[in-house]
Amino acid sequence: MHDDLASAIDQIFPSVRAGLERLVRIPSVSAPDFDPAPVRTSAEAVAGLLEGAGLEGVRLLEVEGAHPAVFGEVAAPAGAPTVLLYAHHDVQPPGDPADWSSPPFEPVERNGRLYGRGASDDKAGLMVHVAALTALRGAMPVGVKVIIEGEEEIGSLHMADFLARYGDQLAADTIVIGDSANWRLGQPSLTTSLRGLIDCTVEVRTARHGVHSGMFGGPLVDALTILTRLLATLHDNRGRPTVEGLVSRDAEPLDLTEEELREQAGVTAGLQFVGEGSLTSRIWMQPAIAVLAIDAPPVAEAINQLVPVARAKVSVRLAPGDVPARAMAALEAHLRAHIPWGAELRFTPGAQAEPFELTEKGRSYEAFHAGLAEAWGRPAIDIGVGGTIPLVAALAQRFPAASVLLTGVGEPLSRWHGPDESQDLEELRRGCLAEAIALRLIGER
Repeated sequence: MHDDLASAIDQIFPSVRAGLERLVRIPSVSAPDFDPAPVRTSAEAVAGLLEGAGLEGVRLLEVEGAHPAVFGEVAAPAGAPTVLLYAHHDVQPPGDPADWSSPPFEPVERNGRLYGRGASDDKAGLMVHVAALTALRGAMPVGVKVIIEGEEEIGSLHMADFLARYGDQLAADTIVIGDSANWRLGQPSLTTSLRGLIDCTVEVRTARHGVHSGMFGGPLVDALTILTRLLATLHDNRGRPTVEGLVSRDAEPLDLTEEELREQAGVTAGLQFVGEGSLTSRIWMQPAIAVLAIDAPPVAEAINQLVPVARAKVSVRLAPGDVPARAMAALEAHLRAHIPWGAELRFTPGAQAEPFELTEKGRSYEAFHAGLAEAWGRPAIDIGVGGTIPLVAALAQRFPAASVLLTGVGEPLSRWHGPDESQDLEELRRGCLAEAIALRLIGER
């Protein structure tokens, strides 16, 4: 048992919570239409936290046009391995403040949970690193490098530029990505797979300009109708993706039920589930297609006109083992083959991110399992996650000999990317302890 680390975490936890609250108050939204200044303010605040945890050489990493990342390190003791700790300090837009029970950038505790945008995703993950390093300060058993990204929520747009400029500084024997989640509240987990991602913009055009819907409607159809019919071809009647060639696999079902998933997602009572296979297969190991947005006249501005152009953004989550470039080509081929009634189609490729799957489990994996089990008082389980973290596959490719582990302290009740995002504070405390124990075990083994 690691009673000294448990006592250290208990002693510093009030300051860990205070640091998290301070970060939540900074509206570090990285999306293009938002003021970039708060993201830089957030990076500077993170730098202060890393310096306070005893890291050396703390600095902002900059590339042109990108939000800053933050880096710091502690040299490895003789013969000890080096661990790279990752998290991100940028957050999603809050959406309509009216959907929140309290202001999104004012941290509020209710029933043991801290509410606020970024409280869980991923400022809690960031604070886990800070807490573990603080608890081990002065007796660090491994070398440590910390990279806190500022663009994860926009798909790590400048990831290639960052790796080209700073990649050699990130070399490590073990890479810990603190941006995942636990299976459920009270059940610690390690994430062993992530889906990949592609997206695109689809534009349908039927005419040079809009025309009177009464004078021309009948022989001619508007672009929005054609676009919706085209988008409907992306799924069959059972809701399964119809794009040919996408990889689809099975996963262990664990104990997830439809009732629990309905509660986690907050779906309407009569909404039916789609697809086939276990729920975990559909979330972790099968592709999923979603229409993220449509550009068309808003209802309040509608007139009796045949709309000449309409656009949609389409996203596809890719199963582990799929290849984004191949999937993008398959998506474009499907759309071009199914565009109805001879309308013009413009296909603009967007983001691409590789899926990830842990295939080799070594001493770092065992150390984190042991740390999680001790901190939670129950064994950890391995899970997949349906989301995407672009930097994971990139780091795995850059450092193929390194062990890559995904941890996190959020869970389905955390409402990542939604209103009333929150972090259970006891889960946060346990996560801090688990990482401190794991780092010590990595050094001992």
